[in-house]
Amino acid sequence: MKKVVGERKDISFFIKLFPLAIHKEAYGKAKSIICAASDSEPMRLLEMTFEKKAIPRNECATKEIDATIQQAQSLGITGTPTLIFPDGRMHSGTLPSGKIIEYVDGRE
Repeated sequence: MKKVVGERKDISFFIKLFPLAIHKEAYGKAKSIICAASDSEPMRLLEMTFEKKAIPRNECATKEIDATIQQAQSLGITGTPTLIFPDGRMHSGTLPSGKIIEYVDGRE
């Protein structure tokens, strides 16, 4: 994603945290990210989880994670990452940056 937005300023990503039940710490980590104190903190915490680093536990009253889980299940999404493109197409799994750009541009 970083490579795509580095190449194309007109493309952005909306990240929804979908903690899978098979990862026992995923829900708590997702909640810590959602409940971060500042607007810049969630992305930093998310990147830390990708790097397998510990993140601080943040708590707040939120239904956002549960709503995302329900939405993902209603769309038939079972894994991460899942990309949903502007035309509604979904792709489960990673894609090279060039392929993401092709999908966004409607060339795939």
